[in-house]
Amino acid sequence: MGTFLQGLERGLAVIRAFSADAPSLTLSEVARDVGITPATARRILLTLEELGYVRSDGRRFSLTPRVLALGWAYLSSLDLGDIAGPFMEELSAKTRESCSIATLDLPDIVYVARVPTSRIMTVALGVGARLPAYATSMGRVLLAGLPEEELSAYLESLEAEAHTEHTVTSADELREVVARAGVDGYALVDQELELGLRSIAVPIRDSRGRPVAALNVSAHASRTSRAALRSDVLHPLQECAESISTALRRRGRI
Repeated sequence: MGTFLQGLERGLAVIRAFSADAPSLTLSEVARDVGITPATARRILLTLEELGYVRSDGRRFSLTPRVLALGWAYLSSLDLGDIAGPFMEELSAKTRESCSIATLDLPDIVYVARVPTSRIMTVALGVGARLPAYATSMGRVLLAGLPEEELSAYLESLEAEAHTEHTVTSADELREVVARAGVDGYALVDQELELGLRSIAVPIRDSRGRPVAALNVSAHASRTSRAALRSDVLHPLQECAESISTALRRRGRI
C-alpha cells in the first residue's frame, strides 16, 4: 500500500462526516465521527477551509457550496448525453421544442446535454455552457435540492444581475421561488434570462430521490404561453426525466 495517501483518505472522510442530519459539526465531533485525533481533524478542517470547501463560525464547521464542484466533476464524466440522448430526442419531437440537461456548479448551471430545434437565445448554448443558476428554470430546480445552509450561503453571497425587466434579483424573492420549485417539483422561468424566452424544468433524481441534474424544455414566448408549458409540456417533461433517472440508476450511474 505504498501508494495509499492516508491524508487524502482522511480528508474525504471528513467531508463525508457532514450530512443532512449533521450539517454543522464541532472539531471534536468531526474527530469522533471520523476516528481521528482532534489535532488531525483541526489540520484537515483548516485546510478545507482555506480551499473554500468548509466554513467556520469559530466553533462549528459546515460545508460550502464549493463541494458541489466535486459532484460536477463526477457527473460530467457520466456521458449523460449518450444515456439521455434518445429520451431527449423523443421529448423534443413531442414538444417540438429544444431541451437540455444541466448540473449545478455554483453560482452557475453547466450544460451537459442539449437537443436544439431552433436558435431561440442570443447566447449560443452547448455542452459546457454556463448560465447563472438563479435566473434559469434548471438552476431553480437544483437550488431547491440544496441543504438549507448551502442555499442560504449562496443567496447571501449572490450579486444578482437583472438580465431583463422580469428578472428576480431579491434574495428573499429568490428564496420564495426556489421553495415553490421544491414544493411543485418543477420551475417555470418567464423571460428572466432573456426577453422572449420561457422555460420549464424538472429534476433528474438519484436512487435516494436527490436532484443530481435538471431537464428543461425552452420555447419562444411568442408561440408558447406559461399555461401551455404547464398543460402541454410539463407531463412529457416529467416522464422523460423519470426515464432518464431510471436509465442512469440501472447502469449504476447515480
